[in-house]
Amino acid sequence: MTAQTDAFASLLAERYSCRGFLADPVPRETIERILALAQRTPSWCNSQPWRLVITAGAATERFRTALYDYAQAHDATPDFPFPREYCGAYLERRRECGFQLYAAVGVARGDRAAGTRQTMENFHLFGAPHAAIVTTDEALGVYGAIDCGAYVSNFALAAKSLGVASIAQAALARHPQFTRAFFGLPEDRQIVCGISFGFEDPKHPANQFRTTRAALDAVVDWRVN
Repeated sequence: MTAQTDAFASLLAERYSCRGFLADPVPRETIERILALAQRTPSWCNSQPWRLVITAGAATERFRTALYDYAQAHDATPDFPFPREYCGAYLERRRECGFQLYAAVGVARGDRAAGTRQTMENFHLFGAPHAAIVTTDEALGVYGAIDCGAYVSNFALAAKSLGVASIAQAALARHPQFTRAFFGLPEDRQIVCGISFGFEDPKHPANQFRTTRAALDAVVDWRVN
């Protein structure tokens, strides 16, 4: 393998969804470097549909508090429908991740109240000093959202390369009308997801596990004849 491959493999192996952050803000120049790297993401017809709102300081605290209060009182109404169901291998992987998280933070199986409290930490941004709200143009439909997904992946890898932890959150897309109103976004900007980011708290129990990945033969169907 080349040095570039080694570096990329290291980033992929070390990146994880951080659920416990330090309060220390990320320097503006570091955030701008992450954004410049992620901006190289390929997209359909080079449309680059992603637009971001990024919070820092008092803006993060206002958003965190308002979103948490809103989420407690309202059902989800996302712009993009959440999965209808998880079944088979998808359900197994989802459960494995959930059980790992609950075990790490001390939530006993069957303790729904504690599970709900952990779920609500999404809306506290897991204590992160920054949030990024990722949006796409409504006219671009699902392909705009797909392009944004690629952008989110590159954002996370770029952040990791600069020592910044992150977590992509569908939870931050649960209440798009609230989010658009809070940030003054037009109705044609659909909320794809959010990213909470900052410096990881290495002692936080939620950061003590890592998810697994399926073997290649579980996801690839070779056709050679």
